[in-house]
Amino acid sequence: MKRFIVLLFTSFCAFANAQDTTITKADLKSASKLFDVQFSQKEIDTLYSDVIDNIANYKAMHKLSLPNSVPLSTWQLAVPINTKKNSKGALLETTKVELPARKEDLAFYSISELAYLIKNKKISSLALTKFYIDRIKKYGDTLQCIISLQEDMAYAQAKQADEEIAKGKYRGLLHGIPYGLKDLFSVKGTKTTWGAAPYKNQTIEEDAFVYTQLKNAGAVFVAKFTLGALAMGDYWYGGRTKNPWNLKYGSSGSSAGSTSATVAGLVPFAIGTETYGSIVSPSTQCGATGLRPTFGSISRSGAMALSYSLDKVGPICRSANDAAIVFNYLHGTDGKDLSAFDAPFNYQPIKDIKKMRIAYAKNYFDQIKDTSKNEWKVLAAFKKMGVELIPVNFPDSGVYNFNIIDIIIGVECAAQFDEMTRLNIDDELTRQTKYDWPNQFRTARFVPAVEYINAQRHRSVLMQKVNEVISQYDVIICPSRGVEGNQAAITNLTGHPVVCVPTGFDGKYNLPTGISFVGNLYDEGTILKIADAYQQQTNWNKQHPALFK
Repeated sequence: MKRFIVLLFTSFCAFANAQDTTITKADLKSASKLFDVQFSQKEIDTLYSDVIDNIANYKAMHKLSLPNSVPLSTWQLAVPINTKKNSKGALLETTKVELPARKEDLAFYSISELAYLIKNKKISSLALTKFYIDRIKKYGDTLQCIISLQEDMAYAQAKQADEEIAKGKYRGLLHGIPYGLKDLFSVKGTKTTWGAAPYKNQTIEEDAFVYTQLKNAGAVFVAKFTLGALAMGDYWYGGRTKNPWNLKYGSSGSSAGSTSATVAGLVPFAIGTETYGSIVSPSTQCGATGLRPTFGSISRSGAMALSYSLDKVGPICRSANDAAIVFNYLHGTDGKDLSAFDAPFNYQPIKDIKKMRIAYAKNYFDQIKDTSKNEWKVLAAFKKMGVELIPVNFPDSGVYNFNIIDIIIGVECAAQFDEMTRLNIDDELTRQTKYDWPNQFRTARFVPAVEYINAQRHRSVLMQKVNEVISQYDVIICPSRGVEGNQAAITNLTGHPVVCVPTGFDGKYNLPTGISFVGNLYDEGTILKIADAYQQQTNWNKQHPALFK
């Protein structure tokens, strides 16, 4: 007992010595104004010593480094689902096709077409892999979309795929198909740079869940693509990723390289992530088909954590059917990400699209006064299919009354990169504007824990109210950018899935335009089939930038 008392006293002395005596009561009174609270002098006198003790606690915590991979002890979960409704599985098939007369046209074949060629031994995985690697070498620097080319690993995996197929062991539609990863997914034996200068030589000896899933499917990993530094925008430590349609513009981000490379035909598909727009925004800007699945539908283990309650993984492709194929192999969990839920994926043919409950966000479309815009043409396409569109006010006004998402993202991201701020590592990041991470991380230090928790409580109410509306329909059609108001923020907070598809080009910059299909939780199959039905009636997803044809 005596020894315990001595140890306790020693610890107390160390704690006391760590206390910061430079903080004054006047400092606390001034600081309280930042948090929208007012304290009397008596209250300041009373709480002063507790605040000093807290600071000592912070300093003690700072002595123990927390790797980015250490999760929260609480986990965000989407609303439970009725799994019986989604139990049919996915019906996915190859598409019969011949090799093109012009070899370069192979770059824009769909996954189902490439799968047919490989399965029927009309082309080897090795030959297809070399074809795409050659395109990456030719165009990667022009687009500034590539961080690392994994040539040796790709050829080894392609060779294995050919050997297995020759022996009759066909794994499915991704067997032998090349692809790339956004460079925030770890793969053993490769650098994982997160697009940021402080980490450009970082290695993480772990295989991310998505890489493992695709490897098990027999897909061939060829490259890691750029992302805006620490998953913001399209500026990374090597430059700015370009839009394949117009090299004067960026691709948007943060899944910048994955989108740019897919649209330019450098890979058939790539994997991205979204916290607040990082799949939908570049897909819209570049004319890709991007699926941001339900929060928790794909385990994020082995991926850089930015915001544990908002990060999502999804495929970036050239068609909704391709996205369905990739998602079919990606969805699920390894048990390491406790927010992930292994929901079934129901992707079946639509028997009669006219019987589906397809709504459109009237409150957003009404803001587009020019009815010749592409958004209105999407509605016209569905009417041409015989669909009776249901006007609905997307739950916005009166539901999302203040900026919840910025509070949550700011605090969670700042916590993930705490040492970067405290040790001034953030000075090494190439972008230092008001809107870049260094400033955002610093700003977040002034958000009280009470307000962060209450923002999450408001989010809980939001999730319930929004789900009550969306659950009445098979899909709600929304503009992808410009007038969508809070839709992107709301659906990222609530976790509802979105697939965005190209709808043509704007008249001013000749850049792609897009539309978003918002669906029910864990019901990616329905929105993908509706998006596929739209793409069967149009050909915008089959348009490719002239520079890369």
